Amino acid sequence: MVKIALDPTPFHHDVPLLELPAKVASLGYEHLQLTPHVDLLPFFRHPKADDDLVDAFARACRDAGVGIASVLPVLRWSGPDEESRRAAVKQWKRVIDITARLGVDLINTEFSGRPERQEESERAFYWSMEELLPLFEREGIRVLIDPHPDDFVEDGLEALRVIRGLNSPLVGMAFVACHTFHYGDQTPAILEAAGDRIGLVHIADTFDHHRSHGLRYITNPPGNAARVHQHLPIGRGDVDFDEFFGGLRGLGFFDRDDTVAVSSVFAEDEDADEVSRFQLAEIRRRIAD
Repeated sequence: MVKIALDPTPFHHDVPLLELPAKVASLGYEHLQLTPHVDLLPFFRHPKADDDLVDAFARACRDAGVGIASVLPVLRWSGPDEESRRAAVKQWKRVIDITARLGVDLINTEFSGRPERQEESERAFYWSMEELLPLFEREGIRVLIDPHPDDFVEDGLEALRVIRGLNSPLVGMAFVACHTFHYGDQTPAILEAAGDRIGLVHIADTFDHHRSHGLRYITNPPGNAARVHQHLPIGRGDVDFDEFFGGLRGLGFFDRDDTVAVSSVFAEDEDADEVSRFQLAEIRRRIAD
């Protein structure tokens, strides 16, 4: 059965790292997603946790009765700047050590390249994976990648082609519902093409920035390259969640014991407790339908 996990990012600023598992449990979740945190896996920087802190976090999870469903680092392993790419590979090696020490076999992440330098970023990604893939294989860690808005690949089908090019059963796709309209608004086609390569989904809503002839959001200067999306509670935006959940059900996603569904709402921190409980109930209801 799919694991339902909470992304605790909304609580990072108010709840100390070692108290996060208890907070997650208090909201009714049995699993959490370990997302970038200044004391453990900061964005785009070397991990800041020694083995003692990693072990303490694992104990805190056990004491709270909360499992770590996945680890989410965000590092510039596809960066077109070679020095940054090499630094990211070094950072990734420590992330792999931490993930293995926690007893977690699933990492989800982003490509973290640059859209204005697509060819160089794709090349950097494959160079990095040539060095890192044997380490993932050694530890038996699956890696699921989200083509995040403002990355060198944003289209969902093109992301699958990049992933397929690695020729590894350990690498698949993380599907983030609130990135739907940056993926190309083609959820059925992506799900059909990906099949069981989709092992983790982020569940949050967003508005379709293409509506009103591209003028739903007005940014200045006109035509700039800003990417806009939200992480809203289910039902607050334009994502077709009947299509999303129905498509995943058709893949048998919810019946597998190696899949994860993550509540990933960041837009309403002032109501994070209420929103987290709502998300859990709504995800469970839609899975059961």
